[in-house]
Amino acid sequence: MTPPSRLEDIERLYAARGGLTYGEGVTQLEHALQCAVLAQAAGASPSLVAAALLHDIGHLLQHEREATAFSADDHHEAAGAEALAGLFGEPVWRPVALHVAAKRYLCFAEPDYFAALSPASQASLKLQGGPFDAARAAAFERLPYWREARDLRRFDDTGKRDQPADREFADFLPLLRALLIAA
Repeated sequence: MTPPSRLEDIERLYAARGGLTYGEGVTQLEHALQCAVLAQAAGASPSLVAAALLHDIGHLLQHEREATAFSADDHHEAAGAEALAGLFGEPVWRPVALHVAAKRYLCFAEPDYFAALSPASQASLKLQGGPFDAARAAAFERLPYWREARDLRRFDDTGKRDQPADREFADFLPLLRALLIAA
């Protein structure tokens, strides 16, 4: 699918493919909404709320059919960040680009983190290179937006609940519009 060039393209993408699942028991759309609601409830910046909402857009761009398990790392974080960089500033797309690395970082930095991951996240971690070692964790901590990516990862981990977020994608459009970069 063609990367989005306008906010309306993103809205259409989530309408068309948001019903896809990926092994977590919730749809892509529901996961996105839950993550954004969690970010708002935590008092995150508008940019981080947008990143939470859009962090898995790369899955929607890359997978033509429903995906319940992956056999290889699809680098959805890079595809998503690349697509968002044309529309939003770095505070939105950079945490998206780093949210997989943040999972790998947290597995190194917090001994109990891996055990708390969902089975699908544990399986994808192996495909994504496994936990960081000390050198990679230190390098991650030197990156811009690493803290936001870590926080995004936590929203990602908990935004997989059985109950709906009680929000619609359209509820976040004013926030997203305010964050669009000037064309």
